[in-house]
Amino acid sequence: MEKKIKCRAAVLFEMGLPRPFAKSKPVRVEEIELDPPGFGEVLVKVSAAGLCHSDLSVVNGNRPRVMPMVLGHEGSGVVEALGDGVDSFEVGDHVVYIFVPSCGNCIPCKEGRPALCGPGLAVNGAGTLLSGEKRIHLNGDLINHQVGVSCFAEYTVVSSKSLVKVDKTLPLDEAALFGCAVITGAGAVFNTAKIRAGSTVAVIGLGGTGLAALMGAKAAGASKIIGIDLLKEKLDIAKQLGADEVYKADDPNLLENLRTFTNGGVHYSFECAGSEKAIELAYKILRRGGTTVSSGLSHPDKSFSIQHVDLVAGEKTIKGSFLGSCVPDRDIPAYIDLYKAGRLPVDRLMSDHITLDEVNEGFDKLSDGSTVRQVISFN
Repeated sequence: MEKKIKCRAAVLFEMGLPRPFAKSKPVRVEEIELDPPGFGEVLVKVSAAGLCHSDLSVVNGNRPRVMPMVLGHEGSGVVEALGDGVDSFEVGDHVVYIFVPSCGNCIPCKEGRPALCGPGLAVNGAGTLLSGEKRIHLNGDLINHQVGVSCFAEYTVVSSKSLVKVDKTLPLDEAALFGCAVITGAGAVFNTAKIRAGSTVAVIGLGGTGLAALMGAKAAGASKIIGIDLLKEKLDIAKQLGADEVYKADDPNLLENLRTFTNGGVHYSFECAGSEKAIELAYKILRRGGTTVSSGLSHPDKSFSIQHVDLVAGEKTIKGSFLGSCVPDRDIPAYIDLYKAGRLPVDRLMSDHITLDEVNEGFDKLSDGSTVRQVISFN
């Protein structure tokens, strides 16, 4: 395969433009050219891509990245062509994207912690693929990849280390959600927290990741599950997905009511909102000996505050969770099996199917909190 591929893609040119994005249009759909896949790389025809808060954090400037950039990190597709040296995929395979490529050689990778891959995180920050190369051209100039994926496009060229092969019987729009929302949310429960059956759990921030954490807590055998969000619509969805109790995050009686309901606080709280206020709340609702797990990403200038003596005297724990502490090749097929068995109803996360041209309006809805997971459909 020698020729460049021409296709349409959503390109972010400038971060931090004012809302509504439908008017300021930070993202423009452009015709790009993709180089053919190099050594260890794969050309994928994109089928579906989810709009995630991590994408919104780049658009609004909370997660600074190099510009201009083709957006998208949660998606699925079909393998179209293989570069030299790729023996783990075949043309026609159904795949899900992973937003941290795992080099396989650094110490974290060898320890089974690929989310902490040093080379993977370095190239993500630089806007390149794992090889250090860029494969996207716009008007003759090379532009940047978002976390080695850039799946808000009809085609992508990615490292084979940014893909996981999945069961072809799974609809590809559903498969897309396993690459971020599911592994980040459910993975925080299964891998980072390793919750015990019978534990009490609270989830703060009921977007795609938070609801996946809630589903994971139910699948893991939590005895009481509490959903917390600012929006009643999100609380209603949480109840439908198995929350035993829900509270509005701005309820002045939240702490008192939650402690009464759980007899002193929860064993585990999961912060999925990407807000320093949310992680402070997540800590406050712990019982003694409890653990807070945070998978949200706030602006790098933001910090949070806790009472030091309470941390020590209460033997509490605060943990970060990136990529759900997952080993994607192991966990994504396992979570798909849970979904097919009816224990992880991931399809309930999908709010809308939209087109690539509706991406700015989609980010407005996501910013308003009025939707869970909008999926761009390319088929």
